[in-house]
Amino acid sequence: MTKPTGRRKFLGLAAAAATTLIAAPAMAALPRLSPQRALGFHNLHTGESLNLVYWADGLYLPDATQRIEYLLRDFRNNKVHPIDPKLLDLLTALRRTLNTDAPFEVISGYRSPETNAMLHEASEGVATHSLHMQGQAIDLRVRDRSLADIHRAALDLRGGGVGYYPRSDFVHVDVGRVRRW
Repeated sequence: MTKPTGRRKFLGLAAAAATTLIAAPAMAALPRLSPQRALGFHNLHTGESLNLVYWADGLYLPDATQRIEYLLRDFRNNKVHPIDPKLLDLLTALRRTLNTDAPFEVISGYRSPETNAMLHEASEGVATHSLHMQGQAIDLRVRDRSLADIHRAALDLRGGGVGYYPRSDFVHVDVGRVRRW
């Protein structure tokens, strides 16, 4: 695992803080989140799992968010990218709405531009400027909830875009503008 150091780490933390401040009004539509926020993930491609508190006492925890970013990396080339804190908060609200402690099974988190271009060439269902490349989208499922329930819950939250892919067995969730497909 390559850890960002010096200037890169500072810039990453500054970007996360700025995103958090800008995101506050957008998150107002989501249910009130608890004072401590935790998420669980299982990356289906790498076999890695993680269950941790990423936000406590009013702050995102840098070590926790770095561990999430690593788990959600582009598994094809191991590139790690900052994950938008709004996405983590949306996933927390989704987990609560679904009333589950089961981890999110990750099909795709961050995608590098190279991976996205390759997937776009292979499928018209992959956007040229996918929010996966910004760390603002995830394709997922939850072991103890139906895909239809996940889809409905994500739509009800109105936290961003929601794509429904029953043939591929996942739901896409992002923190872009509210839309559905």
